[in-house]
Amino acid sequence: MASNVKISPVDMEARKALGIRSGDTVRVWQNIVELKSQKQANKKEVIAKNVRKQAFEGLVLAVKHGTEPGAMFTVRKVASGVGVEKIFPLYSPSIDSVEVLRRARTRRAKLYFIRRKASRDQKHAMRKQIAMTPSESTAKAATETPEGAATE
Repeated sequence: MASNVKISPVDMEARKALGIRSGDTVRVWQNIVELKSQKQANKKEVIAKNVRKQAFEGLVLAVKHGTEPGAMFTVRKVASGVGVEKIFPLYSPSIDSVEVLRRARTRRAKLYFIRRKASRDQKHAMRKQIAMTPSESTAKAATETPEGAATE
């Protein structure tokens, strides 16, 4: 017997069918509610509510609790050189939609090692950049001869 009790305003079957796995690159569209309080001419305070959509795109590090009602997934992205992670409930009404952009074949269920790997790669790139800068300036100085020096 089918009941008319609505558990969630979210289409749970569609979210379940997404099949989000660790290693996927996803774009999560969130509904962000902004509350702005304003004073009117009659000195009455009015709260204005503005709803906008914001995307968070990144790599899925972990999916916890599969597709059951308490399911969560962790998404990581690098914004302005800083790693940012967000944990989303799979069936949250504040999530408008989830797009799977790319699927990757992974051999792990949880990709927490990506945090250390990203920082290690960043440090390595910075060391390379620092090492390259002085050597270029010394190479220019070695090729140039002073005006008064005689070359043989």
